[in-house]
Amino acid sequence: MLRVLTLSTLYPDRTRPGFGAFVERQTARLAAHSDIELKVAAGFAVPALGLGRFHPRYRDLIALPAREEWNGIDVLRVPFATLPMLGGRINPWSLERGLVPVLDRLRGEFAFDVIDAEFFYPDGPAAVALGRRYGVPVSIKARGSDIHLWGAIPACRAKIVNAGRAADGLLAVSAALRDDMIGLGLPGEKISVHHTGVDQGMFRPQDRAAAKAALSVEGPLVACIGNLIPIKGQALLIEAMAALPGVTLLIAGRGPEREALAARIVALGLGDRVRLLGALPHDQLPALLAAADVMALPSEREGLANAWVEALACGTPIVISDVGGARELVDRPAAGRLVERTPGAIAGGIRAVLADPRPQAEVAEATKRFTWERNTEALYAHLRGLVG
Repeated sequence: MLRVLTLSTLYPDRTRPGFGAFVERQTARLAAHSDIELKVAAGFAVPALGLGRFHPRYRDLIALPAREEWNGIDVLRVPFATLPMLGGRINPWSLERGLVPVLDRLRGEFAFDVIDAEFFYPDGPAAVALGRRYGVPVSIKARGSDIHLWGAIPACRAKIVNAGRAADGLLAVSAALRDDMIGLGLPGEKISVHHTGVDQGMFRPQDRAAAKAALSVEGPLVACIGNLIPIKGQALLIEAMAALPGVTLLIAGRGPEREALAARIVALGLGDRVRLLGALPHDQLPALLAAADVMALPSEREGLANAWVEALACGTPIVISDVGGARELVDRPAAGRLVERTPGAIAGGIRAVLADPRPQAEVAEATKRFTWERNTEALYAHLRGLVG
């Protein structure tokens, strides 16, 4: 039995049920493998010096149980101190420091064979230090923003590169992200591409007209799924809607840009056909995606977004910017269009897809290789190989 410690600062909890859901889905599939015993160490940042207790968001996090069974998996919740004014520079050290006493105790009951870090920063550098402490190999997975965002900060980039060179194995969610990692200075011979999976029984083509009726939508529908943050480009998509009369846009997600986006919708007079839905539970996304004629997400950067794969699996073509692993999915006309990050180009891409509708089954064919079974077997083989 291979004993895996999954380390992730992106993992759901009762205060943030959708946070890091893509990590949870992969972890749950791996935990169900017949040769795997798995536990999760889920780190979460709180302001140093006890200041978090004065903020409602952090008060709820601090109140999380230190250990709980979350959707059938044993999860250890580990707070670590951060100093926002330092831009995350101390986070790997602080995460490691928070984990050591927890893992020292855990080793008595669960002598894990390998550490599986599911985000490169701060998880990766902390995992490497812990691997040395416990004498176990370490794998680090890159997902996109961990390389593109944190890698752009010199002090953090040095920690990422050092961790990548010291790790026993590395994973990237797309071939394009692997190339970016090599460009950053990480050893290409250690990096394997590990595509995400999608539940193709849950995300599948449905009767589009009936799905639209359930949402009280008539006419062409564009869906957008992603955190409401500037790099996701929802503001550009809203601007594009001004050039698409008669088209409805439904945006699912939460984040700090919500008020600004709502104000922009009002300013453009689009309130009758552009709606912010807030964060939707994962099991409600198939209905939205199946109803949409297009899923649009003009991100500034991505690794390989789960929303892209889930939309295509529902038979819904995507209009996205040419970033990350976009070309690994939009590899045929039925899959959609790659566009520049301008309102005009986004509107043009949506217009082109609406003018040339493809059968849903033809669109869904683009994701047949993105299964959880394939994802799990690849991850198991990777981790087993590091231990073997």
